[in-house]
Formats: sequence, C-alpha cells, structure tokens
Amino acid sequence: MKSNVIRLDQFEESAPVNQEATLKPTAQRMRKLRGIGIMLLQNIFLPALTFLIVGMLWSFVHTHVAQEIPSPTETWEHAKEVLADPFYQKSPNDMGIGWQVMYSLGRVLGGFALAAAVGIPMGFIMGMSETFHKAVQPLIQILRPVSPLAWLPIGLLLFKAVNPSAIFVIFITSIWPMIINTAAGVKAIPKDYMNVAAVLRLGKLEITRKILLPATLPHVVTGMRLSLGIAWMVIVAAEMLTGGIGIGFYVWDEWNNLSVPSIIVAIFIIGIVGITLESVMMLIQRRFDYNRQ
Repeated sequence: MKSNVIRLDQFEESAPVNQEATLKPTAQRMRKLRGIGIMLLQNIFLPALTFLIVGMLWSFVHTHVAQEIPSPTETWEHAKEVLADPFYQKSPNDMGIGWQVMYSLGRVLGGFALAAAVGIPMGFIMGMSETFHKAVQPLIQILRPVSPLAWLPIGLLLFKAVNPSAIFVIFITSIWPMIINTAAGVKAIPKDYMNVAAVLRLGKLEITRKILLPATLPHVVTGMRLSLGIAWMVIVAAEMLTGGIGIGFYVWDEWNNLSVPSIIVAIFIIGIVGITLESVMMLIQRRFDYNRQ
C-alpha cells in the first residue's frame, strides 16, 4: 500500500512536467508560423501591393493623362512578343533585345575591369602615402562630380570609334568609388597591424599580401559594387548618343520608331539586369565581410 502511494505521488509530480513538455513544441510551432507570416508579408505581400499601386497609377495615366503611353496589359502583350525570340539576328542593325543587352554588358565589364585595374592600386597608394593622397585628392574631387556624358566627346576625339569611347566613359566615371573606398580601407587598418609587420620586418610585398589585401578587401568590394552600378547606368546614356548596338541605342531607336511599348519593356529589362549585377556584387561583398562571419 505504501509503494502505491509513492507511485501516485511520483505521477502527480511528473504530470506538470509532461504537460509543459507537450506545450513547448506547440509554442515553437506558433513562433515558426509567425515568423513565416512576417517573412511573407515583408517579401511578397508588401512588394506585390507596391506593384499593384504602380499599375493602377500607370493605368490612370494611360486613360486620363497620356493615351500615347500604353497600358500595362498592352505592354505585357508586347513584352511577350519581344522576349519570344530575344536573340534573333537579321542584320547588323536588326538584332533581338538579348543581343543588345549582351553588347552593353560587354562594354560595361570592359570599362569596369580597366577601372578596377587602375583604381584599386591607386587607392592603395593613396591610403599608404599621405603625400600622394594630398597631391591627388583635389583632382579627384574636381573630376568625380563631372557628368558621364561630358566625357563622351573627349572619348570620341581620342578613339574615333563608338566602342572604345563608351568603354572610356565607363572607365572614367566608375573609377572614383574604387579609389575612394580602397584608400579609406587602407587608412582604417589598425596601426597595431603595421607595428607587428615592422617587428617581423616584413617587406612591402609581404605587407600588401598578408595585411593590406585581407584587411581592405571588404572596402574594395564595396567600391566595386558602387562602380558597377554606375557603369550600368552610364552605358545606357552613352549608347543613346553614340548609336550602334546596345540597350541604350535600342531605346533611342524605338523612340524614333514611335514604339513606346518597346521602350517600356527595355526599361524593365535594364532594371532587371541592374538588380542582377547588384545581387552578384552583394553576394561577393557578404563573402568578404568579416563582421558578418
């Protein structure tokens, strides 16, 4: 009889524990569902609501302000026609929009690569040498705010051709963020690192490879991300003026043909390509951001 009483006491003491154990998974599931709901609200519902409002405003403008601007439905139907065969090529002046984007990307990457090859080493020198920084900084401050299109006549005079001129414009306008961010990254290196390098008697090449490059890499990638965004915006404006092949020229050519739906489709494609380039650089930036690791 005594043993039965003990078992009953044990059962009464363990019951609340079992009840609490069963409630924990339920609370965890509720928190998980709440988190999923918040994520859906922020990443799907709110952007969809924004696009819905823009579509309504677009339709209002088409109906009451400027009927020459096609409605969202008309633009969507035209987009399906344009994107049905984006890589057709009937002649050098008659290509699909896919080829136009590829030619523009080629110019952007060419100018961007040249800017990186010149701007990043120059930023390192500016960060390491105060004398060089004081000598070059005023020139950078003067040239950096200059509009990209102001450089286009200079490029045409120098190279006498469209492609090199467009690459020159991209180079001269996208180089500044790389220089400035790289120099800032070098200046932000703690002095203790350089003191250790002096104690170990490291050479300049070893200091650059083992200290400067790893410490400044997040700043360098940030400068490259900003420069790539600038380069993509610049190429569209440059191609509108120079002509030839490219997404900027495509927009201008469609305007001459009074094909406004094609212009709107091209605008969306330009935005999508820009987002893609930005996303790639953001992934690279996160990879080398040591504060997030």
